[in-house]
Amino acid sequence: MESTIGLLLILFILLLINLNTCAYSQRPAVVNAGAIFSFDSVIGKAAKAAMEVAVSDVNKDSRILNGTKMKLFMGDTNCSVFKGSIGAFQMLERDVVAIIGPQSSTVSHMVSQIANGVQVPIISYAATDPTLSSLQFPYFFRTTQSDSYQMAAMANLIDFYGWKEVIAIYVDDEYGRNGVFSLDDEVEKRMSKISYKLALPTNFDLNDITDVLNKSIPYGPRVYIIHIHPDPALKIFQVANKLNMMTDDYVWLATDWLCTTLASFSPSNQSSFGIIEGVVGLCQHIPQSSRKKNFGSNVYGLYAYDAVWTVAHTIDTFLNQQKNMTFSFVGSQFGKLKIFDGGKQFVKILSETNFDGLTGPIQFNADRNLVPRGYEVFSIAQLAIHNVGYWSNHSGLSVVPPESIKVNKSRSSPSDEKLGVITWPGGKTARPRGWVIGDKERPLRIGVPKRASFVEFATELSNHTIQGYCIDVFMQALKLVPYDLPYKFMPFGDGLSNPSYDDLVRFVADDVFDGAVGDIAIVTNRTKIVDYTQPYATTGLVIVVPINNSKASTWVFLRPFTIEMWCVTAAAFVLIALVMWLLEHRVNDDFRGPLKRQLVTIFLFSFSTLFKRNQEDTVSPLGRMVMVVWLFLLMVITSSYTASLTSILTVEQLSSPITGIDSLVSSHLPIGYQVGSFAYTYLAENLYVPRSRLKPLGSPEAYDRALRLGPHNGGVAAIVDELTYIELFLSEYADYGIVGQPFTRSGWGFAFKRDSPLATTLSLSILQLAENGKLQEIHDNWFCKNGCLNSLGRDSEPNQLHMSSFWGLFIICAVFSLTALVLFLLQTVSQYIYFKRQQMMVEPYSPSSSSRRCYGVLFNFFNFIDEKEEAIKNMFKKDDHPEPPHAV
Repeated sequence: MESTIGLLLILFILLLINLNTCAYSQRPAVVNAGAIFSFDSVIGKAAKAAMEVAVSDVNKDSRILNGTKMKLFMGDTNCSVFKGSIGAFQMLERDVVAIIGPQSSTVSHMVSQIANGVQVPIISYAATDPTLSSLQFPYFFRTTQSDSYQMAAMANLIDFYGWKEVIAIYVDDEYGRNGVFSLDDEVEKRMSKISYKLALPTNFDLNDITDVLNKSIPYGPRVYIIHIHPDPALKIFQVANKLNMMTDDYVWLATDWLCTTLASFSPSNQSSFGIIEGVVGLCQHIPQSSRKKNFGSNVYGLYAYDAVWTVAHTIDTFLNQQKNMTFSFVGSQFGKLKIFDGGKQFVKILSETNFDGLTGPIQFNADRNLVPRGYEVFSIAQLAIHNVGYWSNHSGLSVVPPESIKVNKSRSSPSDEKLGVITWPGGKTARPRGWVIGDKERPLRIGVPKRASFVEFATELSNHTIQGYCIDVFMQALKLVPYDLPYKFMPFGDGLSNPSYDDLVRFVADDVFDGAVGDIAIVTNRTKIVDYTQPYATTGLVIVVPINNSKASTWVFLRPFTIEMWCVTAAAFVLIALVMWLLEHRVNDDFRGPLKRQLVTIFLFSFSTLFKRNQEDTVSPLGRMVMVVWLFLLMVITSSYTASLTSILTVEQLSSPITGIDSLVSSHLPIGYQVGSFAYTYLAENLYVPRSRLKPLGSPEAYDRALRLGPHNGGVAAIVDELTYIELFLSEYADYGIVGQPFTRSGWGFAFKRDSPLATTLSLSILQLAENGKLQEIHDNWFCKNGCLNSLGRDSEPNQLHMSSFWGLFIICAVFSLTALVLFLLQTVSQYIYFKRQQMMVEPYSPSSSSRRCYGVLFNFFNFIDEKEEAIKNMFKKDDHPEPPHAV
């Protein structure tokens, strides 16, 4: 019995062991992964060695996979989409749970489509095309940084040095095109642009590079961005050196392909650094660590190593969750191709990856890209690589590694950014201009209007000499430009009629001309297609009409003031006369004498202040105070009267019913304008004047003829043109005048292509000319030989001067006068009281009736006022020292 129980117990234990073995046997002994890449490429060589080491390290590490071995199948794509696709199918037939690679963005696009169908994730360590992060490829991951991040770093570098236009040279595949498109977006955010995108074939040779670089030489920008695949021969810089394009006029910026290429160099070919002296590049930043230093591979080899470990960690987590790695056939027509049944769960686990790899923390962001770590900026100088700074999205450009800066720090402002000293091509450390405006082989093409009228501004003479006021301004501005600027003038127009200035500006925008110099108005529709310099002349549209020289109205001199104003002014003269007589009568002999003389003096004194210095001087302090205020009031009134009368007399000469732009537009009369002027567009499109009313006129003689004919005899009622032309016209024809005020405000400037640095450079020169007086001197040399014209603009109906404009002055004058009068009366009353007290001490008081007493007091007071101040003072002295009584 006991032996039977023991036997059953042994059998039960064996059964448990067997069940446990069966359960354990569900975890596969080997898990397959694939890797497809180009074995012989710069990246592929480093990646192959790194992945082999990584697989060995994974299988040796007892802390991962728990006894399951990882097997990695490798396939060579030779950078071919066709071979890459075949290799992917072959890998998938081996029941792989993930494919590491491809390193080529072009191959990755095709393989990712296959991965979507079979639900096998792709983990690339080198495909940086930004578009691979789209929702179209949910099974695509990468353990490297997307080019969208690199191009933000490159754009920041361009902006840091202030270059506004660059040239991008790229390989014409998904990697090159999409990288440059991403760069284009980034530089536009910083108000710069890629002016020219020059593509190279995928298998380019020296001839292809020569053609592209020769094509770029005539362009203005000299900042080149090179975005190609790693090239150990550095062919693009070989050609650039032969074409003498590695001088201090040029800037060469390289994406991280150059860093990868240089990392593959052995000490024996370090001499190749000589052909890339002055080149600046970006390199993916990996924090320093002892593991990285011991590994000794280029950055993509390190990323390939981490890609293998990423797959191993995902497999380990997947198996720990007891998920079966099963595959299902796609269909009989696809042969041995299978779908990974756990693919979606595998991708979910993969997206949550978080471990410390050889390059740092391995985590994926929402776009399935490695969380970015930033870039290093390096410079090639003296046959060596020099680190000059770092870039990250939270620190900008800095000389401090990104990991040393707090991640939560707000984005640095441009003023906080800095880099180390960079040696540029040619050996200079100063920032290159990055733009060659023109050279002797290709001077700037400057379009100049060949005017048929108003040739004083700009035209071509019979001997093909270009001259004019605008040309002189341009020539003087060029003298202030700090560098040589070869150019040639190219006349625009037939010389028989004035050319269209809109067409001239359009030729600049279309690159027929590099710039345009002349009397070119700065108007809205033109500023949309070109850049202008600072205006060197201010102008605006004005209206010219005929005038007559008939005499003005007989009583026109009364019109400047309203009746109220005349009355108040006359009353003021009378009151001031009275106040001044009271203040001066006791102390000033000029204000004494017979009554008739005093009346004449009072009024002549007041009215004579209008014309000349008074014959009578003021003596009393109070009188002088009132006189100062009164003279100030008179100065303001007489100045205003003179200005108003001048305006009225001028306007009365106008013989046209047109008084301003409103009356002109509503008159339905024909209007003349200068051929080629923007006045036509402004009148038709802004003021909605029917085009049938607008008559083109080509010269001052045509202006005169059309105005003399008038609107009813085939002529025009008025001419609308820019003030500068009209001033010149009126200097020769005196029978016309300007009505109203200029109804536009504009100026003349030189036009250049969009974002041309010449617009800014010449603007500074024009400002200097204005500040040192040279601009006015040029104007006077052309238009002031017989004296400069004053502005002829005038009000059509000048308003009369109303009392409301001068109330303040009259009140001030009244307050001062009243104050002086009160002070005078107080002083006089005080003296009179003192005088009466002294008199009462000498003469006894005699009572009388109140009425006679009151009359007598007033009579005595006025007699006291009429006495001279000096006599009163003598009386006081006499009363203060009475004579002693005589002895009897």
